[in-house]
Amino acid sequence: MKHLKLLSLVSTFAILFSLNAFAKDKNERTVNIPAAVSIGGTHLAAGDYKVNWQGTGSAVQVNFLQNGKVVASAPATLRTNDTSVTQDSIITSDTNASSQSLKEIDFHHQREALVFDQGGM
Repeated sequence: MKHLKLLSLVSTFAILFSLNAFAKDKNERTVNIPAAVSIGGTHLAAGDYKVNWQGTGSAVQVNFLQNGKVVASAPATLRTNDTSVTQDSIITSDTNASSQSLKEIDFHHQREALVFDQGGM
């Protein structure tokens, strides 16, 4: 009887942990942006952001969150790289002499990348 209770308890925990793994949002990462950038017409200061995206296929809508609040949102293309990168890679381009525009985020130890088309910004 004692073994049956223990087996029941272990089985319950195994089910709960596996459900938690499935419930985790796989379209969410944390990234550090080392210098101020603009994205979707919004200025982002340097710092840590939670980045999540929604959409089907490669066209996605990306939200940048800080302290649980969305501070910027922009469309992007979700791309799969051939290999994973060893650290977060933030790619920017000069918008003008004093401003950088966010072009791409390659995620640490992932094959996913978000590519932002800001042609005209």
